[in-house]
Amino acid sequence: MKYLVTGAAGFIAARTIEILVRQGHEVVGVDNMNDYYDVRLKTYRLRCIAESCGASEDILRSLSPSHSYDPENYSGPSLFSTKEFSFNRIDIENIDDLERIFADNRFDAVINLAARAGVRYSMENPFVYMTTNAMGTLNLLECMRRRGVGKFVLASTSSLYAGQPMPFVETMPVNEPISPYAVSKKAAETMAYTYHYLHGIDVSVVRYFTVYGPAGRPDMSPLRFIKWIDEGRPIALFGDGMQSRDFTYIDDIAAGTIAALKPLGYEIINLGGGNEPVTIMEMIRIFERELGKKAVIDYKPTNKSDMRDTSADITKARALLGWEPRISSSEGFCRSVEWHKENRELVSSLKI
Repeated sequence: MKYLVTGAAGFIAARTIEILVRQGHEVVGVDNMNDYYDVRLKTYRLRCIAESCGASEDILRSLSPSHSYDPENYSGPSLFSTKEFSFNRIDIENIDDLERIFADNRFDAVINLAARAGVRYSMENPFVYMTTNAMGTLNLLECMRRRGVGKFVLASTSSLYAGQPMPFVETMPVNEPISPYAVSKKAAETMAYTYHYLHGIDVSVVRYFTVYGPAGRPDMSPLRFIKWIDEGRPIALFGDGMQSRDFTYIDDIAAGTIAALKPLGYEIINLGGGNEPVTIMEMIRIFERELGKKAVIDYKPTNKSDMRDTSADITKARALLGWEPRISSSEGFCRSVEWHKENRELVSSLKI
């Protein structure tokens, strides 16, 4: 198969692409390489994809995430190709650029993992969340309609379940989102349904629950906390630490995303840890143990947009996709610390 994967240098997309390529598929990846977080980490992920595809030494050198690079400006190639993977630096908000990609390729499906993520930052800059997450999704769907691409996988979020009783089930009404981020994802979901209804596009919406693991996003607590504990810096902890999350390991999320490529009509499916939430303090204790260092905690007031707890009902994922998480939170946290130890030079230089 040939797939378009957006947000190619992002945490989830990069791992998804690596697995697709390993399975023998061809992938076209697009990413605008924005500076929401340190682009050196995005460059590192692109290099990992290129290495797994047997890219030339010239390509690999151009993707070196050296800490001498500007953390806010991507300095790698805007276009490169291997036999299995090609990268294009474009923005899904630009429909003309997307049209060129669709014109040059015949895709079997589109996996939309490009997004402005993060609840708190969406309160500071809500506009870019709507333009990327909602308008970007619309642009992709319109290109699919014009080119006859029949399958769409859309990444969504557990943040939509705010205020609902746990565990969260896909049938719950999610009509009162409490952050611009959640609003933008709800808009994307409903637009996808409209294109399914009007144009017959087969849509799988996968709602992710707190994805973590090696090379994770530096705006999320796992990478930040490991880095700060290792460096002896205080952890900025919002709330009392007893809030819990249904942490889901990156490899499990990528596998579920790929499983959602099957024909389903229109379905919304939770991909989460399986009703085994872990408190933030439990996570910190595992990091302390694995690093052999004690955390210094700087308690901050709870952020109004943060959910207190999350817990996924994954009955539907088991039934429709044959999917369930395989990596426990404890094992996943340990793997995250190991990756940190192996990549201290990169992580120590990251702008957080």
